[in-house]
Amino acid sequence: MIASDTLDRAPSAPDAKVHKRNLAGMPEDKAMLRAAADLTRDIAKARPEIYWPDMLASAAVGYLALYGAIATTQPVVTILLGALSAVALYRALLFIHELTHIHRDALPGFRFGWNVLVGIPVLIPSFMYEGVHTLHHARTRYGTAEDPEYLPLALMKPWTLPVFALTALLLPIGLLIRSAILVPLGALVPPLRTLVWERASALSINPQYRRRKPEGDFARMVFWQELGATAWSWFVLGWSATHGWRPLLVAIGVLSATALLNQIRTLVAHLWENEGEVMSVTGQYLDSVNVPPPAMFTALWAPVGLRYHALHHLLPSMPYHSLAECHRRIRAHLGVSSTYEGANYPGLFPMLARLARSSMRRGA
Repeated sequence: MIASDTLDRAPSAPDAKVHKRNLAGMPEDKAMLRAAADLTRDIAKARPEIYWPDMLASAAVGYLALYGAIATTQPVVTILLGALSAVALYRALLFIHELTHIHRDALPGFRFGWNVLVGIPVLIPSFMYEGVHTLHHARTRYGTAEDPEYLPLALMKPWTLPVFALTALLLPIGLLIRSAILVPLGALVPPLRTLVWERASALSINPQYRRRKPEGDFARMVFWQELGATAWSWFVLGWSATHGWRPLLVAIGVLSATALLNQIRTLVAHLWENEGEVMSVTGQYLDSVNVPPPAMFTALWAPVGLRYHALHHLLPSMPYHSLAECHRRIRAHLGVSSTYEGANYPGLFPMLARLARSSMRRGA
């Protein structure tokens, strides 16, 4: 266990002065790892009766609200319905995270259904995360230059944080250009195809990451998903050119808000303090963030189990609907003075403030 005086903040004092922890040298807390595995085996099965209704309802609300935002002529109503659509589609989109972890036979048809209903219409097919996110969980890659989802944001210049967040607003336009122009051109120009695949075919934040060429069954899946995304992007652009651009512009605005919300969540998913060193699983856990109850509104900005992001790093294959019970069991078993408490934080804004203070201290 880690003694309480080694933690940079007590759970009851989230606004205390923040100090960087040397998590790269953190030894494994075998008691915590063993408890996480032993206490949760009976709830580790993905339940289709939860996954399907949740995904379908989120997508339905998102699309209906988007239709309403497009159809109305009242600016205030457009904004309100657009906000509802952004939140609902955000939840529907984040099932891509589940697709990267669940066994391919656990939920028959779910990957196909999600891609048809959500991934391809939003131009983020599941291949853009599958085979990428698992590298983030690799024991020897987390937090290193080979991790596609890690940057030491807490140790970078203060201006990088707003730039990191606001660049997400351009994501829908970038995805449209990618599917409608770059992918078809890449079919004719092999060097461009290689460039697009390596640099613009993964949901990653590490600019050093280069994606490896797909092979086998995965390559065939990529082909069909790319074809669907390109066909859909051409249809959207063709329809807009002949029927008016307002629907597309409203949709881009909604998806930009969704991307911004996800980018803000990403800012508080980790402490972002590792400088490229290999970390133990315990170190990875403590560099990650849980925001458990009673934090308010967390289900909106960190849905589909992502409020338990640190716990997810202990139990990557645990379905999202079981994480709250996993958290309850582990916490009750280990107690409030355990290592497990070191990754539990009170909410979004205290974590954003913590990250900003760390960045400004480094900048100074």
